[in-house]
Amino acid sequence: MAVVPTVDRGRVLAHRAAAQQLDRPGLRPADLAVLDLGVQDTPYGSARLALAARGAAGLDDDRLELVWAARGAPHLHRRAELTGLAAALWPLSDADAARRVAGQIRAGATKLGTVAFQRTAQAFREVVTTVMDKGAVSRAVTDRIPAELSYDCGPCAARHVAGSLFQQAGLAGGVRLEVAGRAARLAPLADRPALPTRAAGTAGLVLAYLRLLGPATVADVAGFLGTTATELRAVWPAAELTEVRVDGRRAWLPTDRLDALRGAEPLDGVRLLPAGDPFLQARDRDVLVPDPAHQRELWRMLGNPGALLVDGEIGGTWRARQSGRGRLDLTVTPFTRLSRRAGERIEAEAETVRLARGASAVAVRVESA
Repeated sequence: MAVVPTVDRGRVLAHRAAAQQLDRPGLRPADLAVLDLGVQDTPYGSARLALAARGAAGLDDDRLELVWAARGAPHLHRRAELTGLAAALWPLSDADAARRVAGQIRAGATKLGTVAFQRTAQAFREVVTTVMDKGAVSRAVTDRIPAELSYDCGPCAARHVAGSLFQQAGLAGGVRLEVAGRAARLAPLADRPALPTRAAGTAGLVLAYLRLLGPATVADVAGFLGTTATELRAVWPAAELTEVRVDGRRAWLPTDRLDALRGAEPLDGVRLLPAGDPFLQARDRDVLVPDPAHQRELWRMLGNPGALLVDGEIGGTWRARQSGRGRLDLTVTPFTRLSRRAGERIEAEAETVRLARGASAVAVRVESA
């Protein structure tokens, strides 16, 4: 019987930081490994900070598009990969489709299954032929889908498509996001992906997650994709994976990443990661941040802060306030007392945030632990 490799959480974090190129190799955004899984842009503008944290050579790249992707959240993805992505994110079964959009439309989603996604995606293709306000698209899509997929919204005094279905069907419907300030508009993709008839290529997303955020469990990957472990096991690429024990916990890693895991060394330096950064997308939060109190500070019901990464460990949170293109006020709240060296590195790293946000100056305040 083969011996199962065993590592501690420190080695896991070191591997993830290296896999996600937080050592700053100086690549253009679309060439960064994190684009294999997408870079979430919640709140809008945070994706630029995630690219900057990886030392991207320029933060604009015409090979990228902002689309609704995993779980219907806005992500930057490579334009050339959108057709495959739409199929890989497609529900794995009728039951999976119903679960992904349950809530106000639970009965209709259960009845229609993947047809709910097909009809909504087709409605997007009929409606979005030019740049349009999101609200106008929602109303027009609602008029074109089965009534079971919309609901009466009291605050709006209107009937509209469930948000979870609307956003998760958007990519298959061939739409991209255009965001300016707080306003989001939808536009047709220049090369609309084929409308999926079934899920295909989901195992590729599993491997991307495990390369960037492994070792991890089936449930961890399912949580990121918005499905269930039961559904995901049907496409789990077991032949390409190796079992690893992380502090005694059973997890999985692509076999070709095993040597990289064993040899990973902690990242040196400070990074100011935005809320929603790929490093924070791991579903095993106990590995990322063992202290439950610190988890509650980092992941909130609303308005998550960014994460302070010090020598490969999440050591606190940070927030920034900016008026127009003026001064950026950045407040860091460490979990424990910081060394003088770490404090100096935070000052230097704040300049990276300033440039990414287009501010004229930055002022840093480090609160007492």
